[in-house]
Amino acid sequence: MKAFTHRKEYLEKLLSYKDEDLIKVVSGLRRSGKSTLLELFREELVQSGIKNEQIQFINFELPENYLNKTWDEIYFDIKKKIIPGAPNYVFLDEVQNIPQFEKLVDGLFATEKVDVYITGSNAFLLSSELATLLSGRYIEISILPFSFKEYLTAREIDTGNKYLNFEALFFDYINETSLPKGVALRNGGYDKIYAYLEAIYESIIEKDISQRYEIREKRAFGNLVKFVASNIGSNLSPSNIASTLRQEDQNIHHSTIEKYLGYLEACFVFYKVNRFDLKGKKQLVTQEKYYLVDPGLLNILVGKERMTDRGHILENVVYLELIRRGNKVWTGTARNTEIDFVCKTTTGEVEYFQIAWQLASESTIEREFSALEKIKDNYPKYVLTTDSFTQNRSGIKHLNVFDWLLAD
Repeated sequence: MKAFTHRKEYLEKLLSYKDEDLIKVVSGLRRSGKSTLLELFREELVQSGIKNEQIQFINFELPENYLNKTWDEIYFDIKKKIIPGAPNYVFLDEVQNIPQFEKLVDGLFATEKVDVYITGSNAFLLSSELATLLSGRYIEISILPFSFKEYLTAREIDTGNKYLNFEALFFDYINETSLPKGVALRNGGYDKIYAYLEAIYESIIEKDISQRYEIREKRAFGNLVKFVASNIGSNLSPSNIASTLRQEDQNIHHSTIEKYLGYLEACFVFYKVNRFDLKGKKQLVTQEKYYLVDPGLLNILVGKERMTDRGHILENVVYLELIRRGNKVWTGTARNTEIDFVCKTTTGEVEYFQIAWQLASESTIEREFSALEKIKDNYPKYVLTTDSFTQNRSGIKHLNVFDWLLAD
């Protein structure tokens, strides 16, 4: 748990909802830290005077907790252990493994003096009947793997030291993994990290997707995952993916591709970013971009060719940081120009971002700045690069991306 303890914002948010009449839903990729967060929260409860008997923690990744049991059998098992007249706390870890789990959750939520916390590695957790059943009665806390700053903190590196080689540390971050357990394994060598990532990926693909959605064309599905990973940050659609794969003698119908992409999003492997028409002020429904939840997974999916496009990998990291900070994010289209990211902040403001590895030539400088100059409003506009020396232009701020990633 040591590597997780500095992620105080998640724990503080969970604590702020303690005893509120809401179900607390913690979602995110497998091994991103959901269970650890609940364990830390349980420790806080005990330290505040709550007795162990008032807390029930059930891990539904363990078969003995759910095999040959119906939701109502689990429900009544939990109910038997509830302490009457005292506050009770029930933690249901990976609850989506229970058929009709929404009835289990709803029954516990309706029970007097029971505070319910659930985790899930599948976004369908909240697009199922549960969302309808509990409309307005739950709060979601979505956990991402370590940010660059959290990664450095977990390695006990002083991020305030301006003499650090942040570029070298960034390459460590994207070459290894941002998953908490993977960072803890780094002293054992890269082979251990690789084996860990491979096991997680196989678990997600096999257990969370192939088995759950009964995918029979596993080879085709695996090829699709690798194709999308090889094209992070590029405009994609089910039709153009199908067309490209067909040229490589892989026939997958575009409707099947659309379903597969939905499964990958639901399990938090990829995040889809829609395009936004800046002139028409509307969201477009074609040519989305996809970003990977952990750049380290590119080692499993793409291999040695992964670093041929550093710009898109940097773009991936910036996207994850933007949503980590609570932004709603789109890619922008305006006057035949693509804007990397259009953000709506937590305060409702709009911000624009262009991402490049370096402004190494006049043509690159022109491309990045001119795209933003075509947007004639007064919202903040940024160019983020790894350059040590920055150059503002036309009110557009050029920032060093490492400084931006490490900012509070």
